[in-house]
Amino acid sequence: QVQLAESGGGSVQAGGSLRLSCAASGYTTRSYCMGWFRQAPGNEREGVAFIVTGGGSTGYADSVKGRFTISQDNTKNTLYLQMNSLKPEDTAMYYCAADTSYYYCRGSEPRFFGYWGQGTQVTVSS
Repeated sequence: QVQLAESGGGSVQAGGSLRLSCAASGYTTRSYCMGWFRQAPGNEREGVAFIVTGGGSTGYADSVKGRFTISQDNTKNTLYLQMNSLKPEDTAMYYCAADTSYYYCRGSEPRFFGYWGQGTQVTVSS
């Protein structure tokens, strides 16, 4: 059983930065996949960035490559998403998720992830 809690959302102007945090608890010590997703009103939830907790390998959606960075601090059991050069189209509710079924990331689809946080809103104005 994994519990996830996001924080760090807010409102910024285009070109600005935000760092999202996801505090995790109740997880096992073995490697598994964690990710950040986002969902704008009327849109499907989409994967943004992913990391394998054990090995640290990462993956990103094309729309955020070069602007967003996913990282982890295992001493604090916390996942981060550093978001730079934000654009209005980045506006969405951002969710932290975990897939503990495998020791690697199976894919970017929400259906692979069994644990979710409550979300944090990011709003980027032009």
